[in-house]
Amino acid sequence: MTAWVKSTLAALGALACVWTASPSQAQLIDITSRTQFRVCADPANMPLSNDRLEGFENDIAELFAQHFERELRYTWFPMAMGFVRRTLIENNCDVIIGFAQGDEMVLNSNHYYTSTHVLVVPRDSDLADVTTLADPRLQGRVMGVIAGSPPASHLAHHKLMREARSYSLMVDRRVLDPNGEMLRDLLAGEIDAAVMWGPIGGPLAQASEADLVVTPLLNEEASPRLFYRVTMGVRQGEDTWKRELNSAIRRLQPEIDAILRAHGVPLLEDMGTRLKEEVAP
Repeated sequence: MTAWVKSTLAALGALACVWTASPSQAQLIDITSRTQFRVCADPANMPLSNDRLEGFENDIAELFAQHFERELRYTWFPMAMGFVRRTLIENNCDVIIGFAQGDEMVLNSNHYYTSTHVLVVPRDSDLADVTTLADPRLQGRVMGVIAGSPPASHLAHHKLMREARSYSLMVDRRVLDPNGEMLRDLLAGEIDAAVMWGPIGGPLAQASEADLVVTPLLNEEASPRLFYRVTMGVRQGEDTWKRELNSAIRRLQPEIDAILRAHGVPLLEDMGTRLKEEVAP
């Protein structure tokens, strides 16, 4: 099936949903709170969020609550199996602050940042100036990577997985911290380099007392892509709420960028080919 056929069928399916929507589906926007900014979040997912409100998604949630002049309220649930159903779909909250663009479990807002995976190494390492996973100096080195993540495919493509150390992808972060463990192993010299999702690796490296180099992986030619656009997620059918969030994202984009940069999140231009320039206030 060609991509064109798939997109055509998807469009027809979307139209069918509109044509056959029941009254209850049409009223989905009515269940969004107009007095509270109700956020679905993981209580132990640093550096993104935690129940002590220390993550950059906590700061963004506060920014939006102030914009809408609503009380900020959280529903906490581990971001693992069942997260969307137990939070957003069951109407315990109205928005997920960070959600990858294109995921069909939610209705995506416009993206409010683009980021990529990064290579993290000590500044005094002979790998400190490596900018691509294709660099021959990585051969024979122990690379840390999250199992099943896009960079793992790139490591396999470059024959780096034999020596690699894998860390779990889907875990309850209240119990396990795979990215934190990877960083600790890097600092202990048990791995030579860590490959992480930028919005995790950048802030973790910045918060570390060690002198680390964080290099966005912008030059990878193999598939899959390593950059992603991040949106906010709302319930399917809540188009009015989505438009309100889109309008707020446009107005608040400079403040959003400032929060992300302050936490060490690498920001890319929309097409993921170069770093986003910082605009002077």
